[in-house]
This record gives sequence, C-alpha cells and structure tokens, in this order.
Amino acid sequence: MPDVAVGACTEVGHVRTLNEDAFLNGERVWVVADGMGGHAAGDVASRLAVESLRELDDVDELKPARVNAAVARANAAVVAHGSYHPEARGMGTTVTGLAEVIVGGVPHWAVFNVGDSRVYRYAGGALQRATVDHSEVEELLAEGLIDAEQARTHPARHIITRSVGMRPAPSVDLWVLPQTPGERFLLCSDGLTSELDDDEIAAVLAAHPNPAHAAAALVEAVLATEARDNVTVLVVDVRGAGDDAGDEITVPRNVLEGER
Repeated sequence: MPDVAVGACTEVGHVRTLNEDAFLNGERVWVVADGMGGHAAGDVASRLAVESLRELDDVDELKPARVNAAVARANAAVVAHGSYHPEARGMGTTVTGLAEVIVGGVPHWAVFNVGDSRVYRYAGGALQRATVDHSEVEELLAEGLIDAEQARTHPARHIITRSVGMRPAPSVDLWVLPQTPGERFLLCSDGLTSELDDDEIAAVLAAHPNPAHAAAALVEAVLATEARDNVTVLVVDVRGAGDDAGDEITVPRNVLEGER
C-alpha cells in the first residue's frame, strides 16, 4: 500500500461530560464512530462498532464486500448488547471510515458511511465531501427546501436516519476511489462539522501539512467555539515519492478505545 501518515485528535468539548466518540487508527483501515445513547450506552456503542471493524486491518487483500459485512457485524453487536442490557436499549452509533481494498488486483480506497459523521478528500487545495449524511437535514437540502446555511442551525440537524444499532440493519454507503499520492483524507464526527464550515476546515488543512498538527489544529478551532459536542478528527495523508517520511503518527489528546 502507499506510504500513509496519520494524525488523530479527540476532545469531549465544553458541554458534554462523556466522550461518546471512538476511533480506529489502523494500518490500512481508519474509522470514526460517534455513539448515541448518553451515559447509558453511547460510548459502548461506538466502541463495539470500532472493535468489530478492527479485524479488517488484519486482512491482506481486503475486498469491499468484507467492509460491508464488518459493518453488518458491528450492527449486530450493538443490537445484541442492547438486548442483554435493558438500560442500553436504543443505543446506536455512526460509523464512517476509509480502508484500502483490492479491486481487480489493484489497490483502491473504500470510503464507507452510516450516519452523519463524514469523510472528506482534500487534494489540490480543494476540499470535497466523500460521504453523504444520513440525516433529516441532508434530505431537506437534497429536496431544495433549505440551503447550506439554514442547515447549520436547523432544529432537525441532529436527527439521523441511519445508524449502526438499527433493526433491520442499515444499508452502508460505500464508494471505491483510485489511490493518488499527495491526497489527504479527513474523517470526523459531527462535533467538527457542526462548529466549523467547509471553508474553515479547508483553511486549517491548508495551513498544516503535518497530519498530526492538522488534526490538533482542527480540534483547537472547535474548542474556540461553543464546542457543544464531542469532536474526533483523523487526518490521513497519502504520501508522494518526495514527501518527508519523518512525521510521526500521534494521538496528541485524549486516548480512546479503538486507537492505534
């Protein structure tokens, strides 16, 4: 696989007392999960999802179908936990991620998503969303009933339409992309995107070539706002031949289950 450098950063924010986010910083799989369910179970749901996806990191020639199957297993694990623990019933989590997969014998990226956590691709100075939110607000946007600025403050902005922990299991969005040296992927919970818009995110990524510094700077930018939610960021850099190989993979802030 290409040479990859990763920075990861997470914070509880200014309002919440519990960090319900979890992440996986693997060798060929990277995941962010944002749990729902409060003190009873949100952190458990996100951790269960990350643990279910961790096994993908041990697959030498990962195929897209196995990614879908792993998300289905994560869904089953979350549902089962709720069945055996009444206080945790109704818990769930978003799951979004990036994985190296083999298609036609050639390495590609698989971007996958359930919920409103996001993956972005940053290349050539341009930031593009690589996922679609599964939320009521996203549906209103698609129908042209509200604009992007209205979406940021809409009362339904936190209502998601798909999550891991649903019955029946949700369908998984999965896109396969070619690998391009020099590209950068950003994985994040909505604690980032609810406080910073895409232009602000792009400016931070442009200012910080080191992925660890970029991840930390994005979280610091959120903490300069109301920071009403937990925030978790992974920045995955795909190096070109001339890139400095000395940047370390770091987790500069809170350590969560599911890290590398």
